[in-house]
Amino acid sequence: MSERDYAPLSPACVRALNDKLYDKRKAAALEIEKMVKDMVAKNKPAEIRRLLKVLGQDFANSQNNPHSRKGGLIGLAAMAVALGKDTSEYTEGLIRPILANFSHSDLRVRYYACESLYNVVKVARGSVLPHFVEIFNALSNLAADPDQNVKNGSELLDRLMKDIVTESATFDLVGFMPSLRDRVRTKNTFARQFIISWISVLDAVPDIDLIIFLPEILDGLFIILADPTLEIKKMCENVLSEFLRSIKQDPSRVDFAGMINILVSHSQATDDLVQFTAITWIKEFVQLAGKEMLPFTSGIMMAILPCLAYDTDARKNIKDTAKAVNFSLMKLISLEDDFVPEPVEIKAEGESKPEMDSQLDLPSVVKVLTTQLIHTSVQTKVAVLRWIYHLHTKLPNRMMCHVEDLFPILLKVLSDSSDEVVQNDLEVLAEIMSRHPTDNRLAENQSESTLMNPYFTKFITSLLKQFSCDKHLLEDRGSFIIRQLCVLLNSKDIYLTLAQILLVEENLKFASIMVETLNTILLTSSELFELRSQLKELKNEESRYLFLSLYKCWCHNPVATIALCLLTQNYSHVCELIRIFGNLEITVDLLKEVDRLIQLIESPIFTYLRLELLDTPHNEHLVRALYGLLMLLPQAEAFHTLRHRLDCIPRLQMYHKQENKPKDTKKEVNNCPIDFSQLVEHFVQVQEKHKQHKIAARTATLLEKGVKNIET
Repeated sequence: MSERDYAPLSPACVRALNDKLYDKRKAAALEIEKMVKDMVAKNKPAEIRRLLKVLGQDFANSQNNPHSRKGGLIGLAAMAVALGKDTSEYTEGLIRPILANFSHSDLRVRYYACESLYNVVKVARGSVLPHFVEIFNALSNLAADPDQNVKNGSELLDRLMKDIVTESATFDLVGFMPSLRDRVRTKNTFARQFIISWISVLDAVPDIDLIIFLPEILDGLFIILADPTLEIKKMCENVLSEFLRSIKQDPSRVDFAGMINILVSHSQATDDLVQFTAITWIKEFVQLAGKEMLPFTSGIMMAILPCLAYDTDARKNIKDTAKAVNFSLMKLISLEDDFVPEPVEIKAEGESKPEMDSQLDLPSVVKVLTTQLIHTSVQTKVAVLRWIYHLHTKLPNRMMCHVEDLFPILLKVLSDSSDEVVQNDLEVLAEIMSRHPTDNRLAENQSESTLMNPYFTKFITSLLKQFSCDKHLLEDRGSFIIRQLCVLLNSKDIYLTLAQILLVEENLKFASIMVETLNTILLTSSELFELRSQLKELKNEESRYLFLSLYKCWCHNPVATIALCLLTQNYSHVCELIRIFGNLEITVDLLKEVDRLIQLIESPIFTYLRLELLDTPHNEHLVRALYGLLMLLPQAEAFHTLRHRLDCIPRLQMYHKQENKPKDTKKEVNNCPIDFSQLVEHFVQVQEKHKQHKIAARTATLLEKGVKNIET
């Protein structure tokens, strides 16, 4: 280019700007400053723009000589100093060429670009704000510059820009947010530090309301919170704490719905600080927003339920916070929500959008609960079961359509190794079974309610099937499950239904074992005191029906049948049954059962029976029944225990003449309308089935052994 093309610069000034020595470029800059001041004084804006173009295009953006770029940068800074208050008219021409050098490969060019822009901004102040986004992006890049001098220069400029933004009342936050939203996701540690510092500064400016834009940057902030650098984590934690404090002060301007899913996504982070912070925010959101959070319940559950399993001191704060969230969330569910209509679409001006409401998305909630129910943690499973119970009590109508999906899962949970889990599971099942199938309200008569409920019989049938398939479940948990059911539901309904199903059970061995278990529970459990009392007297039709129903089923187990008749004081019938024992196969297992029966006779449950031994001469059938049991036993400990008890009977009884004795016990005096001959016949028939079943089983075993011997 000819010297004329650099006008209004003199040839000497042009050479100095291109010189590699800083002092010569500095001298040229002083000459430019003097020249611009003269132009301003003479009001020559065209000449100023001409000079601005030459320095910006021909020098600051020179493609060949880096020294020309440095000369152009220092010249532009000199122009800004000379322009003074008039700089605002030329801001764009000054800033754009300088910013272009922020990404130059020469680190000295980048450094001089920072220095030049610093001097321009120092003069222009608020006039540079229309170009803030460009400056911010350039500074964000330089924050990660490998050269420390460049970083130091950018930090000086950064502090100056923060001062200008802080004191300005015209900062365009809306225009800045897209850039901040993109930059907050940077992975560079230094760039993250730069971003966090700016967010902190903007949040501290009273006239800038960053809270309304928080949904746009919250995800990025939580990503930064996971940075391995302790200083960055602390800075980000402080910023998030300030945001949360502002939210708590004025929740009305907060878009809770726009941020809750972001928090949920970070609530299962591997970084403990990120997880704790996310769950803490969720806790505050649930408490502040209330029912506005109900549509997001399933997501919140996914966030907090796994945290209840934490058992280390390091994560205790996370677990405690998750518990608080769970408690607050459950309080939001109320009976009014059971009848909330489905969301409708409101159309306006040809458009349709769903109406905003606070209705619980129950299908998604149930899906999350069923998923979490297979969690390995006891605390998590208990919390899930309490949620299901809570939903059934607060939203009975809406929950009915989900019972079919929940029911088989709840049945499987009965096999859990934790008593607490099984206890809560039974409470849920009891709540389902105690609901009326039509209006879902608790019936005044609980017995009527359970028998009418279609899930009651279904549950008892499924429970017996599980006991049949899982021997360990019956041995380890059978008694506990049945006792708890008798507390939660009507014990009479439980036993009647069990008896009806077992009466037709094809697996006779299982039926016998099950009856033995039920009989032991009946005779020993404090939960069944009322049922025992009802069976003792057989005063009315209801109690007699109960006795007959149990008796027919109890015939699967001879000793259990004897025990039931002793409980109901049908001593004469016991004598008849014991005589039939002579036709039964007396096995070791049967003798063990008789042994346990003798121990029960010595327990507080049968105190009334032992006292009746004193009722001479009216206790003949009772004495005969006990002597019959004595004759069944080998001379072991149980034999001697019962013999010693019988030795205590008043001797008067032994010499009383048969013809002078009253006919029978209380049952005969009361003219009990039970046909015991039919019961004896039924007992014999059932025992014959068991006999044939044992013969068939032994034959099959022998045949199988024979086949194996032939094959070998």
